[in-house]
Amino acid sequence: MPKPRKALVSLDATPYYHCVSRCVRRAFLCGIDQLTGRSYEHRREWIEQRLLALPRAFSIDIAAYAVMNNHTHVVLFVDTERAANWSQRAVIEHWHELFKGTALSQRFLNDDSLSKTEMCIIDELVECWRERLQSVSWFMRCLNETIARQANEEDGCTGRFWEGRFKCQALLDEAALAACMTYVDLNPVRAGMADSPESSDHTSIQRRIQSAQKSRPAKKTVTIAQPTALQSFVGYPREPMPKGLPFRLEDYLELVDWTGRMIRDDKRGAISSALPPILNRLNLDPKAWLDMTCSFENLFSSLVGRVDQVYTACEKLGQRWTHGIRACGQLLST
Repeated sequence: MPKPRKALVSLDATPYYHCVSRCVRRAFLCGIDQLTGRSYEHRREWIEQRLLALPRAFSIDIAAYAVMNNHTHVVLFVDTERAANWSQRAVIEHWHELFKGTALSQRFLNDDSLSKTEMCIIDELVECWRERLQSVSWFMRCLNETIARQANEEDGCTGRFWEGRFKCQALLDEAALAACMTYVDLNPVRAGMADSPESSDHTSIQRRIQSAQKSRPAKKTVTIAQPTALQSFVGYPREPMPKGLPFRLEDYLELVDWTGRMIRDDKRGAISSALPPILNRLNLDPKAWLDMTCSFENLFSSLVGRVDQVYTACEKLGQRWTHGIRACGQLLST
């Protein structure tokens, strides 16, 4: 029996989550229908534009994404601190970017005079919306509902467009985060849709590479530009740790490139001796790394990380055990 989202998402355990939504119909979400010859490629742009627009309203950043033929991948970072610091007006303004709100919230933004009772209602609304604006479920709802309505209108039909619920995996440590992001960024390469990360259209890795190429520094001291629509790489953990992905951008790009070369059919099992330094820092075996980045969804369930991290998260969620813990022990070093 599926578990409610509150039993799968614990922001005390981790702010990073991998979400997958799959199309329920025979016709592709994107791609070309081989029976009719009709192309749905334009829908990739729908999804990418909507996905990259949502962080402007939500207190959630995008770490990685990939738009495939019949499903989408996205790795999200929930910024609870940013949401907690929003004023009442800021919360309402962010919510109104997504929905119309209420007549009372519209009056509040217009600086109309409100009674004490009406202000109490505003207080309740603001706290409710503040929670929703840092909710993975509401983020995915705002993404998927919009795309479903557009696709149904284009297809001239009604009914369910996506499978029951999106799949959600909590990424509990750096190794799990790096493996999942690489898995997502290399999805088009593994599916034979692209030959390299830079040619993988509608992915976060292509967007990062394009930003880096446009700002190719003349001197090594110049910082490589990163896309503003995605969460930034801020380097390895240190004190005080800035907010962002705990890796160097250059190391991550090297890691994705190396992994993409290794998982090609003609390179299966051939492990290069020139391992990216990030694998050594994360203490990951290269063969285990390739297994994870080829089958991340199948190997792990809702919690992904070192075994001790998984048990800690289980305690916070009130669970005694979770699927995939054996794979965590075998592939992610303690």
